[in-house]
Amino acid sequence: MKDGDLGRDKIDFGNGKISKVFLALFFPTLVGMIFNSALTIIDGVFVGQGVNADGIASVNIVAPLFMVATGIGLMFGIGSSVIASIRLSEDNVKAARIILTQAFIVGLLIISLIIIGCTCFSENVLQLLGCSDRLLPYATDYLLWLQPGLFFLFIQCVGMMLIRLDGSPKYAMWVQIIAAVINIVLDWYMIFPLGWGVMGAALATSIACTIGGLLVLSYFIWFHDRLRFYRLKMSVTSLLLTVRNARYMMKIGSATFITELAMSVMMLTGNYMFMSMLNEEGVAAYAIACYLFPLVFSISNAVAQSAQPIISYNYGAHNAWRVSRALRVSLYTAMICGTIVASGLWTADHIIVSMFLRPDEAAYPLAINGLPLFSTCAVFFAINIAFIGYYQSIERVVASTFYTLLRGVILLVPCFIILPRIIGVAGLWLSIPMAELLTSMIIGINYIRLRISHKRHAIRA
Repeated sequence: MKDGDLGRDKIDFGNGKISKVFLALFFPTLVGMIFNSALTIIDGVFVGQGVNADGIASVNIVAPLFMVATGIGLMFGIGSSVIASIRLSEDNVKAARIILTQAFIVGLLIISLIIIGCTCFSENVLQLLGCSDRLLPYATDYLLWLQPGLFFLFIQCVGMMLIRLDGSPKYAMWVQIIAAVINIVLDWYMIFPLGWGVMGAALATSIACTIGGLLVLSYFIWFHDRLRFYRLKMSVTSLLLTVRNARYMMKIGSATFITELAMSVMMLTGNYMFMSMLNEEGVAAYAIACYLFPLVFSISNAVAQSAQPIISYNYGAHNAWRVSRALRVSLYTAMICGTIVASGLWTADHIIVSMFLRPDEAAYPLAINGLPLFSTCAVFFAINIAFIGYYQSIERVVASTFYTLLRGVILLVPCFIILPRIIGVAGLWLSIPMAELLTSMIIGINYIRLRISHKRHAIRA
C-alpha cells in the first residue's frame, strides 16, 4: 500500500511552519476524536430511549472503569510517543521501535489483570462504584459484556498516538471513524431490533473496540513507515530494560492517566452526591453530563495531542522558539474550541436532554436545569488540558501531574462537597466548572511568574 493511500503526510516536525504542521495533525485528530465521543453520546441516547433512565444511570456507574482503561492506554500512548519523538529527533529509529513494542506489552499485561479482577469480583466492584440494588442488574450486564473490549480499547488508545507520530494522522482518524460507525450501527441493532438492552450496548462497544484495535495492529505490522514492532530479547537484561522504560513511559504519561482517573473520580463523586440529594433520577440526569464530557475532553485532547509531537520533537532538538510557538498555537485553538463547545451545550440544552430522556421522566427537568451550568466548564477545561499536554511533552512530569490532580481531585472533590451546601442543587452542576476555573487561574499565574523569572535571568546573563 502506498503512503498516499494511508494518508501519510511526511510531516516535518523540525522545520515545517508550526501552524501548518499543527493543522495537518489537528483536523484528522479532531474528526477522529469527535466520532469517538459521538460513539459515547449515541450509546447513551440509544440506552435512554431503548431502555430507560435506570439504564443510563447504570451505564454511568460502570463508566469509571472504561475511563481507567482509556487512561492506561493514553498514559502509555503519550509516554511512548514523547520518548519515541525524542529518539526520532536523534535519528535513533531502533530505540523508538523498542519503546513502541514495550508500551504495548506492558500495558496489555496491566489491562489483563484489571479485566480478570473485575470478572471475578464484579458485584463487589459495582458496589464500590456506588451502584444501588435497583441498578445492579443493569450494571452487571453492562460490566460483564464491556470487559472483552477493554483489551482492544487499550491497543487503540496507544496506537492513535504512535500512528500520528509515524506520519499517518489520517489513518488514525479512519480507525476511530470506522470503530465509531460500527458501534453506532450495532448499538441500534442490539438495543432495538434484538432488544438486548444495556447488554447489547456493552457488546456493541466491545466489538467496535476490537475492530479498532485490530486496525491498529495491522498498521504496525503491514502499513508502517518508521515505527513498527521490534522483536525483544528474553534475557534478564532485556526484561529489566523493559521494566525501566515502562516506568518512564508511565511517569511521563501519568498526567494523562490521572486526567482519565479524575474523570472517574468526577463520575464516582458526582454519582454519590447526586444519589444522596436527588436519588436515582439525579444520577440519570447527571449521567447526561457525563455522556457529554467525553466530547469536551476529546476536542480538548485533540488540541493537546496535535501539539505533543511538535513540542516533543523540538524539545529533543533543543529548539525553544518552536516549542514556545507550538504552545501558543495550542492555547489559542483550545480557547476557540472550548468557547464553541460551551456555547453549543448552553443553547441546545433542551434538544440534547430530549435525545437521552423522555419529557415525562423525573430526571428530565433536573437535566434541563443543570446542563447549562455544567457547560461553563468547557473553556477552562480546554486551557488546562493544553497546558498539561505541554508540560508532558517537555518531560515536566511533576508539573503536569500536579495540575491534573489539582483540577481532577484536589479541587473537584471539595467543590462537590461544599458548593451544594452553599447554593443547593445548582452547586452539584457548578462543581466541575469551579474546579476547572480555579485550576486555570493557578496554572496561568505560575506560567506568567516563571516567564518573568526566565526573562530576568536572561537579562542578567
